[in-house]
Amino acid sequence: MRAPHAAGALTLSADGAYAARLTLGGSRAEGRGWYPERWTLDGPEPYAVPLPLDQPEEPDAQVVPLADGRVLIRRRVADRHAFSLLYPTGPGTGELSLGAVECERMTLIAPAPDGVRVYALAPGIFTTSVWLVAGGAFGPEHVADVPGLCSGGIWLDRAGRVLALDRRPPGGGPVKTVAVDLQRGGEVTPLLQIAPNSDDRLLIAEPDSGLFLLRSDAPGHDRLGWGVLGSALPVRFPECLRTADPSVTEVTGAAAVTSVTPFAVQPGQMLMPESCAVALRIDGAAGSWLGIWRPAGRRLHQFAAPAGWLAGAGSWSREGVLSLPYARPDTPCGVARLEAPRDLPDEAHGGLWRSRGTGEEDGTQPSAAGSSPLGWRPVPLGRAPLHGGPASG
Repeated sequence: MRAPHAAGALTLSADGAYAARLTLGGSRAEGRGWYPERWTLDGPEPYAVPLPLDQPEEPDAQVVPLADGRVLIRRRVADRHAFSLLYPTGPGTGELSLGAVECERMTLIAPAPDGVRVYALAPGIFTTSVWLVAGGAFGPEHVADVPGLCSGGIWLDRAGRVLALDRRPPGGGPVKTVAVDLQRGGEVTPLLQIAPNSDDRLLIAEPDSGLFLLRSDAPGHDRLGWGVLGSALPVRFPECLRTADPSVTEVTGAAAVTSVTPFAVQPGQMLMPESCAVALRIDGAAGSWLGIWRPAGRRLHQFAAPAGWLAGAGSWSREGVLSLPYARPDTPCGVARLEAPRDLPDEAHGGLWRSRGTGEEDGTQPSAAGSSPLGWRPVPLGRAPLHGGPASG
């Protein structure tokens, strides 16, 4: 899982219990401003707690939730990047300053699997610095320098020791994913190299099963491929995950798909990587919708996303239930759940949507270009609190 950077995007904690985003508040007359918002997702009903301070945030600030419910925020202050932890304190917002790092650019990555530590990347001219900005003993700590221009940030183990980064060499050349051992001073090991001159980027990895998905132009143009960490088998590029060839100008049939991006992999499947369900965001001329795929199934199930889905955000349970957070006027904080469809060759495929939140069922229907759900129905729950909640929450 990557930490989204755009204002308004939702970031989940390592265990999926919390989420955080920047959201717009205030009236047009008084002037609207950005403020952090924390979502609690692991209770009977989801609810959101606003975390505003005296001044609105800049839209380029980043927020990442920790496993204890506090929210890390990165702010650009002149030539520095400042870090603080935010948390609810009754009617107000508490703030604990962690320090600052002086650099031109800095980006938070997804929280470490322990849910406590958060790292950041600071790309320079010839190297990229890795910083521990939350969870350390003395504020921001410089951890490693990786030669080249690095981006991404995918954890490869449950201990939070090995980090995968997409790296372009200092002298230029193709992008390759490397594994960086943070306990060995940033020791770098090649991880992906499909072809000598191809750009190979890791998109997501599941440490339990070792299943990973990548994007590579080794087949001639960008394709999604999958493999298993530590396996001697080659990376495979499924036809069902293929988008329209960019060299083809005439598109027939359904609306053209411009990109397919994985955002969640079913955990806990220790010995069955090919049985893991993968959730994908599908973007095309008609907007964004949802795909579910398994390596063993060799087919892509497609569904309309719930109205207000915060596209690209979601998590799987070990049992194969996908949770998708959404926000819309009648439901400022909601979670829709989808049971992963089975891969049956000769029967109707689909899953079952269930909605948790403060509004009613949205009645959306699946994409005509994919499988049909067995049925849509709301889960009868009471109204969840929109604001407030316990400080430790």
